[in-house]
Amino acid sequence: MDPIVIIGSGLAGYNVARELRKLDKHAPLTIVTADGGEFYSKPMLSNALTKRQAPAAIPLNSAEQMAQQLPATVRVRTRVTAIDTAAHRVSIGEETLACSKLVLAFGAAQIRVPIGGDGAGAVMTVNSLDDYARFRSAIDGKQRVAVIGAGLIGCEFANDLAASGYEVEVVDIAGQPLPRLLPPAGGALLQEKLAALGVVWHFGTGVKTVDRDSGAYRVALGDGSIIHADIVLSAIGLKPELELARAAGLATARGIMVNRHLETSAPDVYALGDCAEIEGLVLPFVMPIMHAARALGATLAGNRTAVSYPAMPVLVKTPACPTIVSPPAPAAVGEWRVETAADSVKSLFVDAAGKLLGFALNGAATSERAKLMKELPPVLA
Repeated sequence: MDPIVIIGSGLAGYNVARELRKLDKHAPLTIVTADGGEFYSKPMLSNALTKRQAPAAIPLNSAEQMAQQLPATVRVRTRVTAIDTAAHRVSIGEETLACSKLVLAFGAAQIRVPIGGDGAGAVMTVNSLDDYARFRSAIDGKQRVAVIGAGLIGCEFANDLAASGYEVEVVDIAGQPLPRLLPPAGGALLQEKLAALGVVWHFGTGVKTVDRDSGAYRVALGDGSIIHADIVLSAIGLKPELELARAAGLATARGIMVNRHLETSAPDVYALGDCAEIEGLVLPFVMPIMHAARALGATLAGNRTAVSYPAMPVLVKTPACPTIVSPPAPAAVGEWRVETAADSVKSLFVDAAGKLLGFALNGAATSERAKLMKELPPVLA
């Protein structure tokens, strides 16, 4: 029997494998990954400095340990170059690997915007343990870090770096941090608390050029100001990895399109995690991955199971200003009702009838998370 093949060894890929093994301990299983195959939580990369975790200490298991625990064949540093959905085969260069079912857990890539200058190629991103190891090596002995992007990833890295003694400047074309997740009052409190930690903000402008400057970098912004930095980190956001899926003829939009059973447009091919789009939703967070992995594990074991998503608040790892968000659905109609107090902002998104559709909690208001969660509608019933 040909194996079930999972492409990707992130939280999505490994957790599908684990859920499958709870129900079927014998089905042949192969995991193919371009990375080292270590089992770790990618969100933990943005606060490892203050935890004094070296990159090598972040993984919970090595690829060899995962292969033994599952059990499965885990092929590391191996890149899939093509997918033939009709023949149930994937290509790894000149090698062809047959599969009974295929799971796409590619994840997402960092968004890069065009930047000029002779130092643009040195702008770093962190989207894997390998990336993070390179980043930690690069900042060792350095002091000044410029961060491009004030979204979730950028703010978490800014907090971690500033709390660890680095001089941090953050650039974003928006007018506040976390512009897609926080209403203005919550964004203002986060901005204030990180500024107190030493973070310097540059809002309403972008990076125009990055040029080498005596062993460091000269970062020119669109508003004419200049940042001098030893390291430049781009943390603008993520976009689903779609190249292989598109080349294979799978239906894609913002992500690889799947139904409630995580089935793509091709038989026996599934997708989940940061690369997947289900009913218009792309949810690059841990909890949606866990729910999807549980449903898909059951399906792969022979019990076709639809995924559902309850309300799933997201903890933003900015200890300088504790923040928890549960954004309203993109099509939700309503208004933000905001209560502010000393070191606290409570923002509730409600409809015309006063029903809670989402929230954003900063500071002491985060203590209300459990109570408010009970009032929220499911993300996908």
